[in-house]
Amino acid sequence: MALNGSRDSARAPVVGLTMYREQVRTGVWDIPAAYLPADYFEGVALAGGVPVLLPPQPVAPDTVDALLDRLDALVITGGYDLDPACYGQQPHPTTDAPRTDRDAWEFALLRAALDRRLPVLGICRGAQILNVAFGGTLHQHLPEVLGHSGHRAGDGVFSRLPVRTVVGTRVAALLGESTDVPCYHHQAIDKVGDGLVVGAWDADGVVESVELPGDTFCLAVQWHPEKSLDDLRLFTALVDAARTRR
Repeated sequence: MALNGSRDSARAPVVGLTMYREQVRTGVWDIPAAYLPADYFEGVALAGGVPVLLPPQPVAPDTVDALLDRLDALVITGGYDLDPACYGQQPHPTTDAPRTDRDAWEFALLRAALDRRLPVLGICRGAQILNVAFGGTLHQHLPEVLGHSGHRAGDGVFSRLPVRTVVGTRVAALLGESTDVPCYHHQAIDKVGDGLVVGAWDADGVVESVELPGDTFCLAVQWHPEKSLDDLRLFTALVDAARTRR
């Protein structure tokens, strides 16, 4: 038993990452497929974790439990807009068509992971999922709120924006007082979910990070840390939290 325990504590943490499910064209094929940009799972691997990809699928408690039994941490990744019906709003004309299968899958994974006290990192859409799961709402189109499109330049070009962290938060302990981050989003947190704490703001007053206070690692950022893998602090913190929990 001691030998098995030693092997378990020594192995790299297994980190699940949620995925897109979209129509994909490749060569002669034009098919529904699950995919995830490689820099997400490269960030986990570079931080010392073993990435496992989690495609959207029908939600069943047995499925979610069986999956999370095999994971040490969860990343809820970026992607298309969350269905506004999830937070009681009608869609804005610029809001993406809903991906209700992905929404349901990620909410189920998040709730079950938090019940198990698994470490969770949310990225962009992942921050919005966390906020809405706790009763928060979103700005559906930031340019109408701010008067500019500085958070999403378009054409796949990421903006580099400064954010300032809040003293005493987990993200402040990890990143310091301020940092420049890559952003690509036209939606953001409006009303903060019950029980969540804002960890960072940008110069426009947009919420850039939220977290769940307490001992469980649950942190989400509106920006895209996978786009700057020369800075692995968030991925490393997740993997370290998974290793410590185990």
